Amino acid sequence: MILACQNISKSFGVEPVIRNVSFHVEDQEKVAIVGINGAGKSTLLKIIVGELPADEGTVTLAKGKTLGYLAQHQDMDDARTIYETVLEGKRQLIDMEQKIRELEEGMQSVSKEEMESYMESYHKLLHEFEARDGYSYRSEVSGVLKGLGFSEDDFEKHCNELSGGQKTRVSLARLLVTHPDIILLDEPTNHLDIESIQWLETFLMNYKGAVVIVAHDRYFLDRIVTKVVEISMHKSAVFDGNYTEYAKKAAFAREEALRAYYNQQREIKHQEAVIEKLKSFNREKSIKRAESREKQLAKIDVLEKPQEEKSEMHMTLTPSVISGNDVLRVEGLSKAYDQKKLFQDISFEIKRGERVALIGQNGTGKTTILKILNEKVDADAGSFTLGTNVKIGYYDQEQQVLHMEKTLMEEIADDYPKLTQTRIRNILAAFLFTEDDVFKRVSDLSGGERGRLSLAKLMLSEANFLILDEPTNHLDIASKEILESALNRYEGTVLFVSHDRYFINRTATRILNLTEQKIVNYIGNYDYYLEKKETNERAYLNTGETVEVVKEDVSEGKTDWQSQKEEQAKKRKIQNRVKKIEEEIESLEEKLSELEEQFQDPAVATNSAKLGKLHSEQVEVQEKLDGLYEEWEALASD
Repeated sequence: MILACQNISKSFGVEPVIRNVSFHVEDQEKVAIVGINGAGKSTLLKIIVGELPADEGTVTLAKGKTLGYLAQHQDMDDARTIYETVLEGKRQLIDMEQKIRELEEGMQSVSKEEMESYMESYHKLLHEFEARDGYSYRSEVSGVLKGLGFSEDDFEKHCNELSGGQKTRVSLARLLVTHPDIILLDEPTNHLDIESIQWLETFLMNYKGAVVIVAHDRYFLDRIVTKVVEISMHKSAVFDGNYTEYAKKAAFAREEALRAYYNQQREIKHQEAVIEKLKSFNREKSIKRAESREKQLAKIDVLEKPQEEKSEMHMTLTPSVISGNDVLRVEGLSKAYDQKKLFQDISFEIKRGERVALIGQNGTGKTTILKILNEKVDADAGSFTLGTNVKIGYYDQEQQVLHMEKTLMEEIADDYPKLTQTRIRNILAAFLFTEDDVFKRVSDLSGGERGRLSLAKLMLSEANFLILDEPTNHLDIASKEILESALNRYEGTVLFVSHDRYFINRTATRILNLTEQKIVNYIGNYDYYLEKKETNERAYLNTGETVEVVKEDVSEGKTDWQSQKEEQAKKRKIQNRVKKIEEEIESLEEKLSELEEQFQDPAVATNSAKLGKLHSEQVEVQEKLDGLYEEWEALASD
């Protein structure tokens, strides 16, 4: 075990964030921490690295082990170049190399008496330098930077001139080249394109140390991790396996816990009803049976109802009108910035009902294409044509369609003046904005909150052609799944840019890969694209032929109606028998009362023959009654 978290708790004010969180990490293990936005994942990482104190609990790092941490946001005002900043991660090797050079230069002035000791120090240092791959550290730095999407031309850019996303990539590169025993990564894929994410996956899978990742990229987690720590309702649960295995196990565990709770509640209510019925018979034995059941009921360890995070958006996308079959035709589109060609002479069509993912490396022009289609940017050449009755709904990853100075209420009300305040509040609540949240200014929202607000406006647009630029950025996994479900039910057409491969796989019916300034078309989802990319892409770039795939239909299982009918008939039979037994019990109880009255008759008391007959009859009735009680309890307990 290299790292252990034991009963970690943290609150901000009176609000608990995490409570009694416990898990451990083995050497070379790859672990994911998952949960909704605000669950406390980043807080937990900060506690582990010592940036925040825990209110309770302990973090134990194995002796002599090192931690490396990448936060979500980087405040880097370093005047050094990108290359120099990442190279600093190799400071120990740089100093070692400098010391070796100094020893080599000083050999000429060493006396014969000191030479043996001098050479021993030199060879020892040289051996350590070689063992730590000292001769290749500069090429490693270059390789990591290129893997994370930087070109050699970028290496000389100064860090204080970079965007937030570029600074995060520089910080990640520097962390990776330091080779700590445990790497802690908070949303490392947010600013990477698909190829860089794939490179990082390979790096982390082969990494000799342990890795702890907070990420909403399910495809990334599926490829890397072997254990998942779930933070939910402030508490933790640990699951073996990758993300998909965790999701199945966690869903099953929640269903089982809920099923156990409802089954117990039904049993408690049932037992209470049986006890009430037994008491209503008003006989000594039935009352004793009722009291016995009450004692058993009191011993039950009552389960608490499982709670779930109230985090789910409620999203339905409904087009106001149906468009024509031809939704979009792009012909000969070209665009360049500052002499750099993004794409040239690209053409494609989109038909009604398609969900098309536009993918490619950062900087190839994907977002630019969407902006051209939304008339935010002019093309250098070419044209596009929208089909009949096409109404566009646009989701902009930069949220330029939002007005920073407005409140959330104003943002919706100004665009949709016919909506009542109650309706607007309900819509915002469906996207997790409740109570006074609706009076916040857009400028005060986080990136995730602005994303949810943009999705709320998109839902209201009633568009039949959705153009979405990175719609899953800043969304937690639960919200992504809701968006996926909404898009898969959507009766309109979708064109979207995304780096989220799991999202693409779940929603896309076609992939357009923007590569080498051209479009390569794949009829299928992301898995199909991966399968065919290596063999078909080069040929397609030369010939322009379309790759196609025929998807197999998945037949749904048929319901066994006969089995259901038999079960219903069995239940009706039991219900009828219970009712008949209750009638018989009532009749026999009356018969016992009559017999007891006869025992009180003075004439009977002096007639031994009559007494004997009454006693025999009383025993017979009591035996029947006892048998009926037992049968009734058995049937009533089913």
